[in-house]
Amino acid sequence: MQFMEASAVWCPVDKARRNMSESGSEKMIEMQDVWKTYPNGTHALQGISVKIDRNEFVYVVGPSGAGKSTFMKLIYREETPTKGQISVGGFNIGKLKPRKIPYVRRNIGVVFQDFRLLPKMTAYENVAFAMEVIEAPKKVIKKRVNEVLDLVGLRSKAGREPSQLSGGEQQRIAIARAIVNNPSVIIADEPTGNLDPETSWGIMQLLDEINFRGTTIVMATHNRDIVNKMRKRVLAIENGAIVRDQLRGDYGYEF
Repeated sequence: MQFMEASAVWCPVDKARRNMSESGSEKMIEMQDVWKTYPNGTHALQGISVKIDRNEFVYVVGPSGAGKSTFMKLIYREETPTKGQISVGGFNIGKLKPRKIPYVRRNIGVVFQDFRLLPKMTAYENVAFAMEVIEAPKKVIKKRVNEVLDLVGLRSKAGREPSQLSGGEQQRIAIARAIVNNPSVIIADEPTGNLDPETSWGIMQLLDEINFRGTTIVMATHNRDIVNKMRKRVLAIENGAIVRDQLRGDYGYEF
């Protein structure tokens, strides 16, 4: 596999990446009549059809158990649809052969509510690991990891393990890991769910900056204040169906 020079765009040049970044279409994610039914008969999603364009920032909101997490997992192929078609960057995610899944996932960064950092690795090592698994050259890894640690404001804490970092710092490292391979899409599932309000705003400013730099972001959240103050497109899911799709929308729920 070839890699671009670290001083250029610092991302792997593979077929999946070229297709995602050079496609003539502006659509980044598209679902067509997507259903997800679990073995126990639960219909997690019912007839979802939606298009998300390149460089969009989209909130996914709705009550607990509405189907938001399933919606997100389908995008990065953690789940597969029971019926319907899902494309991400021009790839039919539902019909990917198993050997091709890792190549497409390189171009989808995922940020979790509980960070999911490797506890015995330093901040630097956690971020670098995402590049090591795709066999990036060591020189490229060092330069790129330091760049993203600078972006999230934590290069000075590169040598600390997760237990030595605050919750907000751990989430920043998780975001650095998600973007280190320069993905086309970031899937953020409740990224501020375990953080205090002030720290949450810092994380949102960081995600907004990443979106400004050209990355499509899809974020599931229960944070009404963030959605209402940082107006973006809002998809509301209830009982497995999209009930509202609103540009610069509000949260729309009172708890």
